[in-house]
Amino acid sequence: MKPGFSDRWREAPGRPATNETTPEPAPAAIAPRAILPDAPPLTSTPGTALIDAKVRLHGRIIDEFNLALIDKLSASDLARQVVRYVADYATQERLTLNQRELEAFAADIVDEMIGLGPIEPLLKDPSVTDILINAHMSVYVERGGQLQLSPVRFKDEAHLLRIVNKMVAAVGRRVDESSPMVDARLPDGSRVNVAIRPVAVDGPLVSIRKFSKKPILMERLVELGALRPAIAELLKAAVKGRVSLVVSGGTGSGKTTMLNALSSYIPSTERLITIEDAAELQLQQPHVARLETRPPSVEGRGEIRQRELLKNALRMRPDRIILGECRGEEAFDMLQAMNTGHEGSMTTVHANTPRDAMSRIEQMIGMAAANMSVSSVRSQIASGITLILQLQRMTDGKRRVTSVAEITGMEGDVIQMQEIYTFAREGVDDRGAVVGQFRATGVRPKFLTELRAQGVEMPGAFFDPRAAL
Repeated sequence: MKPGFSDRWREAPGRPATNETTPEPAPAAIAPRAILPDAPPLTSTPGTALIDAKVRLHGRIIDEFNLALIDKLSASDLARQVVRYVADYATQERLTLNQRELEAFAADIVDEMIGLGPIEPLLKDPSVTDILINAHMSVYVERGGQLQLSPVRFKDEAHLLRIVNKMVAAVGRRVDESSPMVDARLPDGSRVNVAIRPVAVDGPLVSIRKFSKKPILMERLVELGALRPAIAELLKAAVKGRVSLVVSGGTGSGKTTMLNALSSYIPSTERLITIEDAAELQLQQPHVARLETRPPSVEGRGEIRQRELLKNALRMRPDRIILGECRGEEAFDMLQAMNTGHEGSMTTVHANTPRDAMSRIEQMIGMAAANMSVSSVRSQIASGITLILQLQRMTDGKRRVTSVAEITGMEGDVIQMQEIYTFAREGVDDRGAVVGQFRATGVRPKFLTELRAQGVEMPGAFFDPRAAL
């Protein structure tokens, strides 16, 4: 055993206890290591290289220490030992760090050890948008729309479960055999979904959708190629003109990002109420009231669903209601709000086309109002929702607006819809990037009449199929 290495921190049960009459020093959580002269140098320490160094250091810590006992060490003792260990590690890895950088590196490692462990570097990496943990030995990340296997791993399933419990306990949620699935959020707002045994056959499954500290505005989405300036201008006018809309798309298609971008056009004089399962919307207006659902207690009582929150929100004098995701009976109450003085409200729904989105909403309303006829349900949809924005994540990882459609009314029992803009996919280039064009269909939206009455004029060229968007 190396000098200074306390038995407490080794995974070696059954060693003799220390003499009780002798004052025991703070446990040595970290031992010095021999310098490896042939360790490959890092060409630069900032950015990705330093994050990779932290990941490697975590792997070493995971191999050597009883991580369950770290919580029993005071922060100052842990920090002192980490500084010594990181200094040795920096020499071994040939990291060119001055004293201030070394202390900052050590402070980061301490945060990671007492925070969310191995995934802390990934949470701090701005290039990572999703973290997907498939049991303790497999962690994938999404960068630039593409999944990559990460070198991050956990010591064992018990280590991963400790990190999971830290995540969910922070927002008053729980996960155990009786309640093996949970939605939660991290302190920075990142969205977390957890599934453990028995529903997760091979071990805990954790999906983290990272929270962008700086909301992406519509201008940035235009720069990224998600849509064209003419489409952005129409959406801006629609939001300001209190046109109720639905953002539709598959998982990971950018629905929440688009909802945040659209909300930036809502006048600051209006009162907004947001309703979400796990709060993640980043509205920039000064008058925002946020509501979040609550799961049932251990006894199965006390659950508060989106539908109850939506009903309560109607008594809170909202100008607009923004429902993070519509996926059940709350669709009926949301539609009632859109039809009774809360025009300009927004929500998202999982669907592959605008027509599919309407079918899904129709099914969800049927769950809440089974006695309504199909004709009545569709009439409510047609009068409450005006615009449908369809998003899609392409095969190259990029998110794009693939369709902007307007609901124009009813003809018999059929909801009438017209497409205003579409993305015409033409193929892929040599690098695998999707090639295509945004096109106007030549149809002018009917709601332009209402916008004109409010003093908003849209250039005719925006809807000319021959004009470049």
